[in-house]
Amino acid sequence: MFLIKLGKFDKAEQVYKALFGLTTDDKEQALLYHQLGLIKRNQGDYEEALSSYEKALEVYQKILPEDHPDLATSYNNIGQVYHNIGQYSKALSFYQKSLEIYQKTLPSNHSSLAISYNNIGLVQTYMGNYSKALESHQQALEIEQDSLPSNHPYLAISYNNIGLVYKNMGDYSKALESHEKALEIEQKTLPSNHPSLATSYNNIGLLYDNMGDYSKALEFYEKTLVIYQKTLPSYHPNLATSYNNIGSVYTNLGEYAKALLFYEKALEIEEKALPSDHPNLATSHSNMGIVYNNMGDYSKALESHEKALEIQQQSLPSGHRILATSYNNLGSVYDTMGKYTEALLYYEKTLEIERITLPPNHPDLATTFNNIGLLYDNKKEYDTALSYHKKALEIYEKALPPNHPDLANSYNSIASTYEKMKDYTEALSFYKKALEIRKQSLPSNHPDLATSYSNLWQLYQAMGDNRQAFLIYQQSLETREKPTTSDRSDVAQTYNAIEQVFENKEEPSKTLSFIKPIIKNIRISQLPKQFRMKNFRMKLRLKTKKT
Repeated sequence: MFLIKLGKFDKAEQVYKALFGLTTDDKEQALLYHQLGLIKRNQGDYEEALSSYEKALEVYQKILPEDHPDLATSYNNIGQVYHNIGQYSKALSFYQKSLEIYQKTLPSNHSSLAISYNNIGLVQTYMGNYSKALESHQQALEIEQDSLPSNHPYLAISYNNIGLVYKNMGDYSKALESHEKALEIEQKTLPSNHPSLATSYNNIGLLYDNMGDYSKALEFYEKTLVIYQKTLPSYHPNLATSYNNIGSVYTNLGEYAKALLFYEKALEIEEKALPSDHPNLATSHSNMGIVYNNMGDYSKALESHEKALEIQQQSLPSGHRILATSYNNLGSVYDTMGKYTEALLYYEKTLEIERITLPPNHPDLATTFNNIGLLYDNKKEYDTALSYHKKALEIYEKALPPNHPDLANSYNSIASTYEKMKDYTEALSFYKKALEIRKQSLPSNHPDLATSYSNLWQLYQAMGDNRQAFLIYQQSLETREKPTTSDRSDVAQTYNAIEQVFENKEEPSKTLSFIKPIIKNIRISQLPKQFRMKNFRMKLRLKTKKT
């Protein structure tokens, strides 16, 4: 077991296989099958893991009564493998078998019941059944609160699980509250370098990453990495996960060279520690593909995504959800390249898998519909684009809370299509809806908020309403956490906004009254060179208008 925790799976496998020759006891053999299943599951060899767990179950079914707790453990293990390979209905079935035995044989507040509820909750989360997931995790938490000390690490696990559900629901404040409760318990009860602390730091990092607060995300990911570097071998898979997460922040920040560096570190570890067809290697290749796509290096992007897909096809069932992700990524590259026929082919493959593996109102289906809509936008087939965007919106409205950021993204896509169709009234309505959700659910410095303000600004300009265009830009400055005119890009944008306003000659005195408080703080030295003479002329115009 110690070798497994260290990530030395090959050595652990040798030890357990050797032990088979030293025992003829059925129960001991079942336990050895269980350990081999655990090793194979950690190696990503799910077929062998399932085979070992089923052998353990077969032995237990011969020697134990049908409601024995060890049978429940076997059902749980098999459920975990089905969970890993994306067969969530089967996973749920085995988890429920495990739960039924525990309910018959154990006290109502036994910790094993809580484990079963947590496992069921995790599957429900992956299936997009967030209300059911939350219910299961809360049942687990209630049992733990009833049977364990208030600072027991098991409570932290449940709080973390609840936090992940709230994150998926887009309720970031509740998610953060839950993760911080988990962290508080672990900081009181565990050593400062315990792996569970690393997990909590990572969860909080993921949350800040989703919120667009990349500096805080990086801070928590680096805390995770420090613990792993102190406690794990240099080629442990968890280190690779940590490097991948840090790489994702740099990707979001547009620092692609740094992102690639971390993804390459992750891949190097995975290639040494895991089988060549382990799904984690596919994740690293996929991440690198996203960076190359963003850099405009489409041949490398395609190569990386194709490697990811090849690994997944070798190691996962043909209908696994992760395959859908790879098809989607390939579609995205072809879409960016303007190869819409190829892109649509991959998006449709994505959709085919998701329709089989997910409930009809799962948010991932909506994301795929939205991607297809964006493709038709690029093809200038706006009516078709709109129909897909509205399909996406219909799912999001059923599946997500009303202030979820994905709803804002959907409104934004619809607005953009209406804008291209010159239906500015509809475009304005949907852009405003997107902005309202983002103001409620995202931090004031999130890039998506800036996008919303920019979209409204450009739309008002297209409508010839330059005053509203400037007002919306001024509003964007006021909502920032630390508004400043010292940032050169902000100053340049402010200049551009003012320039647009002065194109409207109808009410110069009114425009001057709301421009003055901002323009007087702009120093020529703050502007990029190409704007300095224009800024000087702008001040002259202001002075002339005053006299």
